[in-house]
Amino acid sequence: MDNFVVSARKYRPATFDTVVGQGHITTTLKNAIRTNQLASAFLFCGPRGVGKTTCARILAKTINCQNLTPEVEACDQCESCVSFNQSASFNIHELDAASNNSVDDIRNLIDQVRYPPQSGNYKIYIIDEVHMLSAAAFNAFLKTLEEPPSYAIFILATTEKHKILPTILSRCQIFDFNRIQPADIAGHLASIAQKEGVTADGDSLELIAQKADGGLRDALSMFDLNVTFSPDRTLRYREVLDNLHILDYDYYFQLTDLLLTANLPQTLLVLDEILRKGFDTHQFVVGLNRHFRDLLVCKDAATVQLLQVTERVQRQYLDQAARAPLSFLLSGLSIGGQCDMNFKQAKDQRLHVELALMKLASLRDLLNWEALPEPAPSRAAGSGTMPNGVALETNGAAEKKNGGLPPDDSLTATVTDVPSPSPSVPPHTSEPEGGYQATPPVLPPPTTPSLTPPGAARSNGVAKPAIPPLPPRTTAPAAGAPLPVSTKLRSTVGIGAKPQAVETESVVVTGERPSQPFTFDELLATWRAFSALRKQQTDMASEQVILNRDLTLTGTTVRIKLDNHVQADLFTSMLPDLLIYLRQNLQNWQLQVEHVVELVETKKMIYTPQDKYNYLAEKNPALHKLRQALGLEVDY
Repeated sequence: MDNFVVSARKYRPATFDTVVGQGHITTTLKNAIRTNQLASAFLFCGPRGVGKTTCARILAKTINCQNLTPEVEACDQCESCVSFNQSASFNIHELDAASNNSVDDIRNLIDQVRYPPQSGNYKIYIIDEVHMLSAAAFNAFLKTLEEPPSYAIFILATTEKHKILPTILSRCQIFDFNRIQPADIAGHLASIAQKEGVTADGDSLELIAQKADGGLRDALSMFDLNVTFSPDRTLRYREVLDNLHILDYDYYFQLTDLLLTANLPQTLLVLDEILRKGFDTHQFVVGLNRHFRDLLVCKDAATVQLLQVTERVQRQYLDQAARAPLSFLLSGLSIGGQCDMNFKQAKDQRLHVELALMKLASLRDLLNWEALPEPAPSRAAGSGTMPNGVALETNGAAEKKNGGLPPDDSLTATVTDVPSPSPSVPPHTSEPEGGYQATPPVLPPPTTPSLTPPGAARSNGVAKPAIPPLPPRTTAPAAGAPLPVSTKLRSTVGIGAKPQAVETESVVVTGERPSQPFTFDELLATWRAFSALRKQQTDMASEQVILNRDLTLTGTTVRIKLDNHVQADLFTSMLPDLLIYLRQNLQNWQLQVEHVVELVETKKMIYTPQDKYNYLAEKNPALHKLRQALGLEVDY
């Protein structure tokens, strides 16, 4: 039986042209050899498995070749090349600094440098993992590295350049190796599979390339593993997925569709299925954030090229990005980022992730949008559809507003005597991708607006009473005050968003979600329940101090008094979570939370003799005159 040689060794590049993904390095080295401008010391730095040691060996072999080709490649036939290929060259020395890191090892190397090469032009010393050398070894190496003999060339390789002394860095010509792109790795794996007689589809090789994270050696190791796993030497996507224990894209697409439809029960079941398959919870959170980022990238045709996936998966991303509102993706990234940062501190990490998914599933209700598969077709002239599904009849007006939602006959209203738009206010005719509007439509002020519901509107055969609109807001809210839910489309989350100035607010219909009245005791119980959940999630004493303060309730506005601006900043950061929790549990969507900062004046304590004297002198100014008359000083 022949000995098996792993692909990382069997297909290790032997010339500059066969190095994968480091064209800027190989071109510079070839030009230096061609023009005879070789430095005395090189430093190759970069992540693992990108070709640092390989390029060092190719460089050492090439500069000693006696018959270089016009393409600056070794001939593999001269005495120097043959001895190098047989690992018997006396001019090339390799030192592993991880196991030879003492000052005595460097002294032995310096002693060898004194002797010129017996054959060839140069003696090359390759020191791998040079950052592992001790400080004394670095100091012993400085003089020789700065002024080596003309025939000595040092090639240092490291994965952690920041650990090398600046005095060493200043004496080297530094080459930074890049992570190899997944497309380059997949192409290299495809050529190796063809040479080895392995059948592999593009998705499998692309998956291995992405899992390798820019390291070609890791990719070749995973390639060998999957070839060994397959009995018929065929790489299939599903088998590679299971063998490498990778969470498939389909889970993230399915989970995002469930979150867009606010299907919380099924979302938690999908999470349970992922955890039962043995996937790490933190890696799931990171992957979900990455999925939201990729969807955000697909929102613009100019940034789609940043998506490094196969063509099939790219079509799935483009389809889902068209159905996901921008506000959902931005809010999802914010919630996912907070979940990622606080994951290590959470005592119940699964509950921590489930709470994040609950917030994501609640975004549809909080932001008041609806994600649909495709945008609705345009309406006939003389009629339109508002974003909340209310049909508008404008007596033949040509201006139409379509929020991308299907017609809803359950809520209808007629607006009469609407004047044509003023030339100074251009009509809003553009519709963003995905069939939704980022801001509510701005209508010109009507002369005699009136809502005339045609009796009781019907939907699916069930009668519903017409819902009167909320009274218009005539003054802008104060800075930092929460915005009321005034339309079904909102582009901001939580509190503190600056309202946009509009001439007239659109009609608000809240028939789909009636607000239930609540008592102060119910509010207090819900508030304490949120405080308990927050303590279990973050266990921050400063948050508990704020949440345990006294509350006042005026209508649907909850007010809390804080002592300083530090408490106000902390309260503002957790206010979106608090507002979602209170509205959902109290079933009141008009509920708002406000805070007031009342600075507490602190008394200065009297400790030192100087403080005591100043206090007494302030009480009796004659004491100060007495001290001056007698020439006394305060005893410190």
